[in-house]
Amino acid sequence: MILLDSDVMIDLLRQYPPAVKWFDTLEDKEKLILPGYVVMELIQGCRNKIGQQSLQRELATYGVVWPSSANCDKALAIFTQYRLSHNAGLLDVLIGQTAVALTEPLYTFNQKHYLFIPKLQTVQPYQKSTK
Repeated sequence: MILLDSDVMIDLLRQYPPAVKWFDTLEDKEKLILPGYVVMELIQGCRNKIGQQSLQRELATYGVVWPSSANCDKALAIFTQYRLSHNAGLLDVLIGQTAVALTEPLYTFNQKHYLFIPKLQTVQPYQKSTK
């Protein structure tokens, strides 16, 4: 299972060459999963109905996962503990806790958004250009 954060998914949607090259190396694309909160973030970025419909068609091939109630309670505890000290983001904590609950790494470049989440592993799936 490969759990994607919104930044990686945005790179794929925008056909960012390093992301596309990485994506093309994957053998089992059916195992690509998006936390439901990532889907919501992507929809939030749509500017109009046509863009939203296009996005929804594109995302239809991905699995979507949601945290359980117990994992939402864990996310709340993490959010409460780190909101002020680390500027923890609400959706970031929910996304990170979803990955922890699944015992899967989160594929992301937003390492600083997740550093404080216990037991969370992150992976940078490709090299970003420094242009």
